[in-house]
Amino acid sequence: MNEYNQHILSNGLRIIHEPLRSNVVYCGYIVAAGTRDEDEGDSGMAHFCEHMSFKGTERRRAWHIRNRLERVGGDLNAFTNKEMTVYYATVQREDYARAVDLLSDIVFHSVYPQEEIDKEVEVIIDEIDSYNDSPAELIYDDFEEMLFTGHGLGRNILGKADRLREYKTADALRFTRKYYVPNNVTFFVLGQVDFARTVRLLERHTALLTAREVSKDKQTLPPYGVDTLNSERDTHQAHVLMGNRGYSMVHEDRTALFLLNNILGGPGMNSLLNVSLREKRGLVYNVESNTFNYIDTGVWSVYFGCEDSKVKQCRRLVVHELENLCSHPLSERTLNMAKKQFIGQILIAGNNFESYALALGKTFALTGQHRDVGQICDSIMATSAQDLMCVAQDVFNPAHLTTLIYH
Repeated sequence: MNEYNQHILSNGLRIIHEPLRSNVVYCGYIVAAGTRDEDEGDSGMAHFCEHMSFKGTERRRAWHIRNRLERVGGDLNAFTNKEMTVYYATVQREDYARAVDLLSDIVFHSVYPQEEIDKEVEVIIDEIDSYNDSPAELIYDDFEEMLFTGHGLGRNILGKADRLREYKTADALRFTRKYYVPNNVTFFVLGQVDFARTVRLLERHTALLTAREVSKDKQTLPPYGVDTLNSERDTHQAHVLMGNRGYSMVHEDRTALFLLNNILGGPGMNSLLNVSLREKRGLVYNVESNTFNYIDTGVWSVYFGCEDSKVKQCRRLVVHELENLCSHPLSERTLNMAKKQFIGQILIAGNNFESYALALGKTFALTGQHRDVGQICDSIMATSAQDLMCVAQDVFNPAHLTTLIYH
């Protein structure tokens, strides 16, 4: 198991640290509030607050925030998804304290000035327009709306332009005062830093913040219903998503599903779908399958883009591969090769330290667990062909597929 440290401050802030022999440090705050935590009328509020947190704090203006880390060669960034908002930095070890100071200021002391809101809203709307011009990305949001109709997980992260233009300083403060509190926040750090010093830094920068429980209205997931939707988008090619609800971050079969998904449509050119649709028949440029975990559910899907006249043929071929996985266990040789490939991909991906740090923080923030690569690899090796077939029958059953087609 990888060495790691964890601590909880008296105000409820959780801290996770994993050492890394490097002169570079990756650190940040994860706020356990995303699109699913918005009130029904607060379209895009979590993402809006992420943008506006860089526009001024009680002691810094936007210009000072932009330059605080950049002037020493560091990087400051943020993103929002359905369950969390993340503010993170990459800096040299000598500038670690500077990063902690800035990140703490942004997360806990932003003031959301109205003059900055009026400008930044138009930037967000440009982001929405750009996203709407990318059907291969937009289709995933529309697909989740089908899977989770009427639920926060089905809501678009970016929000709607008309509602965004109505937001004021008070709206941002209302959302952040509810969720941007220590009990609902995790600090993560990957790097060669002293953990005791990290605790002292965070104690100092959050000394005036008190423990306060966050009340969250966890919506009950709506019943899942199979659906097929054809959407006229006037796209150059057809874009197709076929899928189902998957497994949560804590589901006992989540690793088996990741392995199975990798065999079916992972990044390797030898994935079943890439061989069937692209290499053998030349029907598509891109075909892939993906699985994503939320804290209480998940999403599994197959995506491909092709000529409109070839959609039916491609769908039949996808279903054929799914049926095979549901009804025929993998041979021992094939399974062992698939395990070795998947573990190799995981270990190589672990050298992308920024992504690793974000995964470390996400797992700890949402589950309270440490992400240990060794344990993941052991779990993969322990997975049997029968395990994979059972998961395929549960998730890949063609009768349970929801389908969205952009024409």
